[in-house]
Amino acid sequence: MASSIPTIGYLNEQGELAPGYRPTISNEDLVRGYQTMLLTRHMDERMITLQRQGTISFAMSSLGEEACAVASAAALRMEDWMYPQYREAGIMFWRGFTPLQYIHQMFGDKDDLIFGRQMPNHFGARSLNVVTVSSPIATKIPHAAGCAYAMKMLKEKAVTICYFGEGATSEGDFHAGVNFAAVRKAPVIFFCRNNGYAISTPCERQFASDGIAVKGIGYGSSAFRIDGNDFFAVYDTVEQARRTCLEGKGPILIEAMTYRMGAHSTSDDPSLYRSDQEVEKWKKKCPVLRLKRYLERQGLWDASKEEQWLKTVADEISSAIAIAKETPPPPLNYLFEHVYFEMPPALKEQYNELQRFGSHLTRFTERT
Repeated sequence: MASSIPTIGYLNEQGELAPGYRPTISNEDLVRGYQTMLLTRHMDERMITLQRQGTISFAMSSLGEEACAVASAAALRMEDWMYPQYREAGIMFWRGFTPLQYIHQMFGDKDDLIFGRQMPNHFGARSLNVVTVSSPIATKIPHAAGCAYAMKMLKEKAVTICYFGEGATSEGDFHAGVNFAAVRKAPVIFFCRNNGYAISTPCERQFASDGIAVKGIGYGSSAFRIDGNDFFAVYDTVEQARRTCLEGKGPILIEAMTYRMGAHSTSDDPSLYRSDQEVEKWKKKCPVLRLKRYLERQGLWDASKEEQWLKTVADEISSAIAIAKETPPPPLNYLFEHVYFEMPPALKEQYNELQRFGSHLTRFTERT
């Protein structure tokens, strides 16, 4: 079926911009965006290695999708709320999350901001207006819509953005969330990374529609389809979507066409459901490589800067891993605190009972 919705794109695979296009993002932010994508990619590689070594329990990679997170974050403001899925580590680094903070979360140790209660790659930070990742697919889509509607009622000049894969649009929460936002004209950006697969299920076996953008149009939301590996296309479209939302024109659905070049997670073997030829084709569309070529053409980046930055990133991550390895696990009270404003009697009783076995649990924790 021929696509009825064009794909917005400005940067080709050789790092050249379309004739007549003028970037709206500053050179400084472009370089920072490239550095952030490199940091994200190197962090993913190191975390997968740690998982394979048995140091951490689980890891997921955003390999090939880094521009979706970093460029969209660059187009937003700190007062905007973000609801990520597990491939948006780049938004954390763009907003100032340090490698050490990220690695503490991957280890789930006592210095993890989420108190060791989540799986690895389930990051979040209240200080950065980033809501903690939720494993169940699509559950945060209605949350983001509700948050946006609340901000509209409070007359706050901010938006929410919610990230998800195309597989999430097969869930009821997607339809409820987009419909609610469209009816209420809530200032929310629904950002769908269409990376071709819901784990092992390809798009053609998920839905018969013309991709995802038409689903937003069906609910009365404006929608765009973009090249998700084009840093400029992502930035410009999200920036425009933010303006539209703040003008009271309702939600925006963005379908970013991209590709998951790695496995779904460290529990997945993608060779079972896709060909090497397909992966090789998408490697040429790599968002990191395309932006690098553009920056080099503009004299904003070179091999020396690349080498220096990669060394800085590698050293900082290695130092953070060493610190995390020496950081003890969360104390037992973290199982009970930071949930209710005041611990209810039933929970206090459970905590007191657990404390009676404290010495045994301490020895068990030390052994594990």
